[in-house]
Amino acid sequence: MSQNPDAQSSSSNLRTIAQTFRLTGWISFWIQLVLGVISGIIVLLFGIFSQRAGSPNNNPGTGFGVFLAICGLVVLGGGIYLAFRYTRIGNKLLSSNPSNRPRKVETVQVLRLGLWINLGGTLVTLLGAQAIVGTLVARSISPQAVTTQLFDPTRIISGLDMLVVQANINTVSAHFSGLVASLWLLNRINKS
Repeated sequence: MSQNPDAQSSSSNLRTIAQTFRLTGWISFWIQLVLGVISGIIVLLFGIFSQRAGSPNNNPGTGFGVFLAICGLVVLGGGIYLAFRYTRIGNKLLSSNPSNRPRKVETVQVLRLGLWINLGGTLVTLLGAQAIVGTLVARSISPQAVTTQLFDPTRIISGLDMLVVQANINTVSAHFSGLVASLWLLNRINKS
């Protein structure tokens, strides 16, 4: 027997981990990218329409919430990059030259960075959602300025307001998919 069974097992295990990195990285990449683009478009539209003169959406709480939502989207860009990087790590792990393969310590550091980025993005986005929802709740439960002669349009919750809440939920979902991918890969690499 010219081949060592342990070497075959190690090679097979490395190939499995590399394929797991590639598949998980691509799934996470596309989920985060699609949800991030949808959220970005919604927040951008909200920003354009809320700047109109006399718009009922000009509220300091909503403005801060939208700012945090944009910050969450920026952080999501880092999560998308790291998901793509996972696919590159998977390709490097398949390299026939052992010196081209990333070390386990380096790979774990990248995964931990992915965890921290997605956790931070989730926190910022949730804070933005809380600010926006808090403003909408305050608007909805405040005494309505409806009299026989006066109607206050700032008390109306518009569909655009609800779209911004949906955009925040999409962003949180994107960060969650990044967290799941990082945790899954960290678990897989620690089992090897």
